[in-house]
Amino acid sequence: MQHLIAKASVLIEALPYIQDFAKSVVLVKFGGSAMEDPEITQSVLQDIAFMASAGMRPIVVHGGGKAITAEMKKRQIESHFINGLRYTCEKSISVVDEVMHRDINPSLVKQLAACGANPAPMSGKDILRARKITTRNQETGEPIDLGFVGEVINVDTPQINWVMERGQIPVITPLACDMDGQVYNINGDMAACVIAAMLKVRKLVFLSDVSGVLKDQDDPKSLISTIRIQDIPSLAAEKVISGGMLPKLQSAAQAIAAGVDKVHLIDGRLKHSLLLEIFTDHGIGTQIV
Repeated sequence: MQHLIAKASVLIEALPYIQDFAKSVVLVKFGGSAMEDPEITQSVLQDIAFMASAGMRPIVVHGGGKAITAEMKKRQIESHFINGLRYTCEKSISVVDEVMHRDINPSLVKQLAACGANPAPMSGKDILRARKITTRNQETGEPIDLGFVGEVINVDTPQINWVMERGQIPVITPLACDMDGQVYNINGDMAACVIAAMLKVRKLVFLSDVSGVLKDQDDPKSLISTIRIQDIPSLAAEKVISGGMLPKLQSAAQAIAAGVDKVHLIDGRLKHSLLLEIFTDHGIGTQIV
């Protein structure tokens, strides 16, 4: 009987959050090696299906870096990252496009449907417009070409809203086209932030293979629970934030400035971490405010 009472207590704890988040849009960016583990992927997608059943309106933007790197290795194309962004040549963009649309997106859509949800595959090429970007050498400030890497400058928000109004969960690939139809690879975190900003979502949650931002990368107990956007430059200067985490937090700051309430960085490897973050009194990971 006690275990049944414990289950009821969990539901009662979740009730005010379910009531508060009813009809709220929450964007979930799912990426990292967490996507490589079928059990973790299943757990995350169950969480998203639960959110939809509880009256929330989730959106999924997914990554695919590990699968893309593996396919590029198979085709003997070198993977090269600059300031956390993948250098994308003409051969690379073809691989990114193929892996995202042939493998990752259909698989996530199929698994979400198996969880009882109603997902809708959406290609970023159809709903996101981009322009080419460069990055800079962190020591000299000299510009560095990234190939076919872009940033999102426009989002077809009516199309995404139309899908959600039909009761479906948009599952979006992080690619985009410019006005001439050229396809660009978009950093998934940056794409998620722009989409979240333009839709003014209630929450943006990054599910990855890290527990959040750590003061000491070798000490899991050094987790920083809350970061204010004005602290990001100094944390970057101190190298507390570096690599792929840097564009993630910089984009998160822009999303908050544009009207997103909070951004959360949580470890997708922890079973049902998404539900723990949203529906319990004690959140996990790092929140950006």
